[in-house]
Amino acid sequence: MPDWLWQRARISPGQPALACGDDRWTFADLERCVASAADRLATRGISSGDHVALLAANGSGFVQLAHAVPRLRAVLVPLNVRLTVDELAWQLADSGATCLIFDEGNSSRAAGLRERMRAITYIPLAELARPQENASAGQTAEPGPIDLSAVHSVIYTSGTSGRPKGAMLTYGNHFWSAAGSAQNLGVRSDDCWLACMPLFHIGGLAILLRSAIYGNTVLVHETFDPDAANRAIDNQRVTIFSAVSNMLRRMLESRGERQYPSSLRCVLAGGGPVPQPLLEACRSRGLPVVQTYGLTEAASQVATQSPDGDPGEPGSAGRPLFTTELRIEDELGEALPSGEPGEIVVRGPTVMAGYLGNPEATAEALRDGWLHTGDVGYVDAHGDLHVLDRRDDLIVSGGENVYPAEVEEVLRSHPAILDAAAFGVPDERWGQRVIAAIVPRPEDAPREEELAAFCGTRLAAYKVPAIFRIVPQLPRNAAGKLLRRTLREEWQKTATEG
Repeated sequence: MPDWLWQRARISPGQPALACGDDRWTFADLERCVASAADRLATRGISSGDHVALLAANGSGFVQLAHAVPRLRAVLVPLNVRLTVDELAWQLADSGATCLIFDEGNSSRAAGLRERMRAITYIPLAELARPQENASAGQTAEPGPIDLSAVHSVIYTSGTSGRPKGAMLTYGNHFWSAAGSAQNLGVRSDDCWLACMPLFHIGGLAILLRSAIYGNTVLVHETFDPDAANRAIDNQRVTIFSAVSNMLRRMLESRGERQYPSSLRCVLAGGGPVPQPLLEACRSRGLPVVQTYGLTEAASQVATQSPDGDPGEPGSAGRPLFTTELRIEDELGEALPSGEPGEIVVRGPTVMAGYLGNPEATAEALRDGWLHTGDVGYVDAHGDLHVLDRRDDLIVSGGENVYPAEVEEVLRSHPAILDAAAFGVPDERWGQRVIAAIVPRPEDAPREEELAAFCGTRLAAYKVPAIFRIVPQLPRNAAGKLLRRTLREEWQKTATEG
């Protein structure tokens, strides 16, 4: 099929494509910037099949290079800007990148990487990306057609267990993900998607690619700021917004009791179920939250609630997208009936080609045509998916399964708690015991006995945390996902030192 951005610029050249800071680009403007960046990359020796790493914060430069690298049929490798030099060096080596493009804010890390990996070409982003004022000059030639089976990007998983793995996502994976989401959320000519989550993650990158496929505007914020997000929704006619629970909580706290405008038609909430009290608070203010479940290996969304239909039972992530098959399996690989928890497995054209350079992990994840997610959930009688937890995070205490997300939802419903996490630690008697880390409201830190009693009226006794630890904040990755593994490691380290 034709190159997505080039085709979009040909069909609707004057349609707003990108807003970033004070700058605005039409699709024709963005196409010319991308063509220029691709030409400059080509003069630096980048060609089809090369793996090109991008280390840059959210901004117009990131957007241009996210389109320019694939324009040469090179493979895009977006890197997490929160990683250390050691972690970045490992991913550069693992990905086989021959080039690293970096922005000014990451120049010191690039210098550190250059000392270790001199064979890689290092290019400042400023040498490639064009400013908005120069975007309108010149015409671009039609690029070659897209091969949907070719690898478009390698995106590293968050590495919650062992080393991160590079998921190889094809053009077809991204396209069918966009098609499935469009059938569920709909596409309007005036849609404006606020992107303030990291663009180097699949959720952020998907917004950029869908913009070219759909023809909608992307409003890019460099970082998430609750006040800035609220102002954008009020003043810039944002219609769609991607977020995680913690972001929504901060936006409500910043906004007070003011209602959100009706122009905001959908808030796509991922990264885990939205706690019911927070969901109710969002809906009372006119924040139309649509819960979703997805993962990098499936090019973003797998199941999503419908913005126009019945949201289903509390905690539901909705039904599989039109392009996706989903089922729940037991440990023997047998399909389970509705209501029975097991591993979530996925099949369809959005599923990755595999993990780069890791045939063992690929064989473990892709079996008999199904992607084994490692997540635990069940499908209710209406066909809606309920995600319980990561299999690695499951707590088994006294032979009973404890899903941390269930404990966390109860804790977050306590009026004195801002945020909470539950995790398991070894216990000689029970196998594991439940520990809770809580972030209290500054004015009202609850006592441990009070919390135990609160949980005891809402949870089975074996699910009630044995210990409550007050912490200033919870560890999360750049996409806002809770890192329970980090909490377990910190606990074990403290226990060992003690």
